[in-house]
Amino acid sequence: MSASDAQETYRVVVNHEEQYSIWFADREPPAGWRPAGAEGTRQECLDHIERVWTDLTPLSVRRERASAR
Repeated sequence: MSASDAQETYRVVVNHEEQYSIWFADREPPAGWRPAGAEGTRQECLDHIERVWTDLTPLSVRRERASAR
């Protein structure tokens, strides 16, 4: 981890497929992404993602599988 990572504040973001990432807290998320409610250091955000993103399958694939049953 670089010194700048320790000083930056990040935000957890999520897209329409319920895929998670981190983004700089002082910037608007990129198109297609929205804040997911967690902010902190880079590592804190990555730890949060590890806790909440337990199924890496995109939402559209999960829905398709569910409708095929």
